Amino acid sequence: MSAPVLEKVADAGETVVEARDLRRYYDISGGLFSQAGIVRALDGVSFRLQTGRTLAVVGESGCGKSTLARLVTMIEKPTSGTLLIDGEPVTASTAELRRKIQIVFQNPYGSLNPRQKIGAILEEPLKINTRDTASVRKDKAIAMMERVGLRSEHYERYPHMFSGGQRQRIAIARALMLNPKILVLDEPVSALDVSIQAQVLNILMDLQEELGLAYLFISHDLSVVRHLADEIMVMYLGKPVEFGPSEVVFNSPRHPYTAALLSATPVADPGREKKRIALTGELPSPLNPPAGCSFNPRCWKAQEKCIREEPPLMPDGPQSHACFFPVERDGNE
Repeated sequence: MSAPVLEKVADAGETVVEARDLRRYYDISGGLFSQAGIVRALDGVSFRLQTGRTLAVVGESGCGKSTLARLVTMIEKPTSGTLLIDGEPVTASTAELRRKIQIVFQNPYGSLNPRQKIGAILEEPLKINTRDTASVRKDKAIAMMERVGLRSEHYERYPHMFSGGQRQRIAIARALMLNPKILVLDEPVSALDVSIQAQVLNILMDLQEELGLAYLFISHDLSVVRHLADEIMVMYLGKPVEFGPSEVVFNSPRHPYTAALLSATPVADPGREKKRIALTGELPSPLNPPAGCSFNPRCWKAQEKCIREEPPLMPDGPQSHACFFPVERDGNE
């Protein structure tokens, strides 16, 4: 067996990802029954992510979470704004930067090549990016499999021979083969049973503690990220509406949208009284967003000012929010 593959990637607290006012717009050409327009899928997102830390990005489908993941992993380029990886701006020449950031996709059934054995899947990043010999690549692949709870005899098996949880472990192992600093986790457990979700999340937390990895955790499920995230960014229609430390946001949400999301999250304590906030209407189209605050058509606290003006993301104690009439800190409206 070769020397250990996994090593601590950076000192704690080092900023490895910084986004400055990232925007991603898509031009939509008109047709017989539709007009041309611009979809503002991501409309001004800024954050910093340090080693050993997890930033969870949450919100409903269509809020821009996956678009942000594609920009951070350099699958797409931003329309405007700046993205820095390890202090270096992402440009057209990003081969070295791409090795520092890897992604784990939502669907463990579709993210693995069904025609390749697991060993070949894990060795492929090494084959493309390193000069390791075949025997060294095999040793590293087997060591990584064991690190995520798979056995060495799985090396010669195909993806269809594994359960969903095992396939997601394989996907995590593949993402770690090049010893990255950052993992983008795009709904990594949403396709798994609840009991399997816990196993995968525990593996991710153990890896982060051991290696100092930075996680950008994309999710629509607040109950999943509650004990995993250090910070939470809540998004609505392409924009952040609340940002802050996980414990603060969960215990004292300030934006009405965050409060509504949390009210729909199951609580393990049966004796705890919880008031459900029901949102009316559907998420507006990013092709034709509402004037003023984008949340105002669904917000029970909306007033005339919310229809006329768009609130900026304003600092408020330990967190920030984009709301003129925020929820009180004791949870009262």
